[in-house]
Amino acid sequence: MDSGRPRWRPRAWLVALFVLITVALALTTVGVARPVATWVVLGVAVAITISVVGWAFTRTRTQRERYENDLAEWAAERATQIERLRIAADLHDLVSHGLGLITVRAAAARGMTGPDGEAERVSALADVERTSRETTTELRRMLNVLRSPGAAPLRPADTIDDLPAIVKAANDARVTASLEIDELDDVSPGAQLTICAVVREALNNTVRHAGPTSARVSVHRNRESVVVDVRDAGPRSGWRPQPGAGHGLDGLRQRITALGGTLHARPEGNGFRLTADIPDRDRL
Repeated sequence: MDSGRPRWRPRAWLVALFVLITVALALTTVGVARPVATWVVLGVAVAITISVVGWAFTRTRTQRERYENDLAEWAAERATQIERLRIAADLHDLVSHGLGLITVRAAAARGMTGPDGEAERVSALADVERTSRETTTELRRMLNVLRSPGAAPLRPADTIDDLPAIVKAANDARVTASLEIDELDDVSPGAQLTICAVVREALNNTVRHAGPTSARVSVHRNRESVVVDVRDAGPRSGWRPQPGAGHGLDGLRQRITALGGTLHARPEGNGFRLTADIPDRDRL
């Protein structure tokens, strides 16, 4: 499959070689009777050779510079495309989390009764308004980036240090989530990015499908890979799931499979469990 990458096809030296062979063959057919004529023929041959070699060298250098410029432009465009795809994936996470939080807060507040019900509904409306504003602002920013003709501005990639913030976002959605991280030593940047994507997707699904429940996130090393395990206790009585588009797990599975890892998502007891085995070969 053609990726559009520029290719280096130097032809100047082939032309030069053809010309030199032609000159050499021509010299074999030219007879000279005098020493002076011999030197003249040799001089002409040397001059032609130097001219052809010089032309080939200059031509090759020019072509090389053009190729390097084309390659740099291709690499920049490729990087922009990759970043735009990453932003598109972030859009899914952003909308999924924002709408999931709004859904959970609204559903929980509606079900509150008793003297604390009115206060909970006021608090829920405040959370819904804040989350809606934040999600709309971030969504508008990302869409502006995707629409801009230039390179997409890069942002720092997620790392393991971002996991507490991801878990806290789930706690803000009334999911009682805990985080356990074993000693991992050095983890490659690509593996860290995927780890965060797994935890975020798993907790977003918990918010949507199980609502205000408990969840446990565990991250530990298993030889040449990092294992992420997220399990929840399932929805409480009376909770109605709020499913999304259903593409999050499929995209996550494709992402991990492309790295040579595995992703297992399955019901367990009353809840749900997601386990990802993410290779960390860059560390070796």
